[in-house]
Amino acid sequence: MFDYEFMRNAFYACTIVGIVSGAVGYFLVLRGQTFAGHALSHVGFPGATGAGLIGLSPFLGLTVFTVAAGIGIGLLGERAHRDVAIGIVLTLSLGLGLLFLHFYTAFASQATNVLFGNVLGISLRTVIVLAVLAVAILVALLLIARPLLFASLQPELAEARGVPLTLVSTLFMVLVAVATSEAVQIVGVLLVFALMVAPAATALRLTSGVGAGVLTSIALAVIIAWISLTLAFLTDWPTSFWITALGAAAYVVSGMVRRPSVRETQSADAGP
Repeated sequence: MFDYEFMRNAFYACTIVGIVSGAVGYFLVLRGQTFAGHALSHVGFPGATGAGLIGLSPFLGLTVFTVAAGIGIGLLGERAHRDVAIGIVLTLSLGLGLLFLHFYTAFASQATNVLFGNVLGISLRTVIVLAVLAVAILVALLLIARPLLFASLQPELAEARGVPLTLVSTLFMVLVAVATSEAVQIVGVLLVFALMVAPAATALRLTSGVGAGVLTSIALAVIIAWISLTLAFLTDWPTSFWITALGAAAYVVSGMVRRPSVRETQSADAGP
């Protein structure tokens, strides 16, 4: 299997994206913003198709659109009707993507890769780009981790202590946007939830500490990606299918051995 360069590149890419998705996804689930993360992946679709329409890199267009949307979602903060606004933007984005695709039918094959991912077609150059972005995301996440965690678990107290909630939320959503752009390379915009949310949600069920939770989320994301690649190679079934199936299975199984979550632990500590 590793005699093939495309398989080696695929494993490199899955490892990189798994680490980023596991780390960012943990905080995304902890903050209850999974729907926002889901919307970001869909917003990237018109960005990719629009970029293809004018002759630019689909990955560039996808990243620009998701980052712009991430900033917008972050600025919305916790305002009422935020989910309604996100839902409308999500459906509009898919519509725009289809419109751009209508005007540029030659992009149809690439659009399929954007929608469902094509990890086996990743080049070494793309792997290097993913690695550079991953380092930047992880460093930025580490820098905002403390205020982000404080704002996620106790937002009222964090605001009273002077934590700029809107700024922290916006910075985090930008990181989610870039991480989503990376994950799309593996599972596509329609299935990015599987790699960013399933391992993180499973980790939250299995651990009661933040550090252990993040590491567990990363480990699960990477292991799921590795096993999925191996099964895809052996069965010729899509890698994205295996990632979604294994992610769902891990989440279901974790429910049988569930431990108190970070939020529950915090609530117990803050109780009378």
